[in-house]
Amino acid sequence: MAALRRYARNPAALLGAALLLLVIAVALTAPLLFPKDPLGLAGRPLQWPFANPKVWLGTDASGRDIAAQVFHGARVSLLIGLVATVIAIAIGIAVGAVAGFYGGIVDDVLMRITEAFQTLPNFLLLLVLVAVFGSDITTVTVAIGLVSWPAPARLTRAEFLTLRNREFVQACRVLGMGDARIIAREILPNALPPVIVYASVVMAVAILLESALAFLNLSDPNVASWGNLIGAGRGVLRTQWYVSAIPGVAILVTVLAVSLVGQGLNDALNPRLRGPAPVKAASGAAA
Repeated sequence: MAALRRYARNPAALLGAALLLLVIAVALTAPLLFPKDPLGLAGRPLQWPFANPKVWLGTDASGRDIAAQVFHGARVSLLIGLVATVIAIAIGIAVGAVAGFYGGIVDDVLMRITEAFQTLPNFLLLLVLVAVFGSDITTVTVAIGLVSWPAPARLTRAEFLTLRNREFVQACRVLGMGDARIIAREILPNALPPVIVYASVVMAVAILLESALAFLNLSDPNVASWGNLIGAGRGVLRTQWYVSAIPGVAILVTVLAVSLVGQGLNDALNPRLRGPAPVKAASGAAA
């Protein structure tokens, strides 16, 4: 409850939560407001926003409703970001926990593997995976998760290195608890808060990576996503800039919301950011 109160006192965190709830509401109402196929033809191509009440955000170069693609694209982006984050955090926690708990040769081997993944930029490795395994939406989501786990792994390892020699861990060893039980039930709950906070960074990056792939026509073309819509407006960017600008604003708002929520959680959960306790004046001080 104390962390919740600290979060509520942070205006930026509240703004991020409000924006994120707005994006979630857009995603949930998409089937209700736009029940038809968002990739179906809706009218004359390249209609400007608010020029036609039936397509109030206009149409793209193929005559598809931009508003329908934006609303349905929110579902795709949030789903990709969430699933990719779960995959990255799960792999990162598993690798980091084992490396940080056991140390020694196990730590060296796992960290060298982690560094090997970090040698190549995430996007370049993602391009290789998509080129090899295909560009359907499931493959893209899994690939984004697979290229995003090294940073959570290093963070989890650092937390385990600081916790593995604490008194409560030594007491568990004296009581005869197994390593798996100590890792899962004793150390991991104490190491999770910074990892959970970092998950917001992973989610924001995942949304941007999928949008970048779609912009390069390397994502699933059969899915209404913000990146696909930005890519569709690339050819008419100088004249009908709104085709790319509208989904670009949607991506900006979503990434900003996730980032602000993550920063708010960090401020609320990190005890080092709490202010010092007030010092009471000593009674009977000398005049």
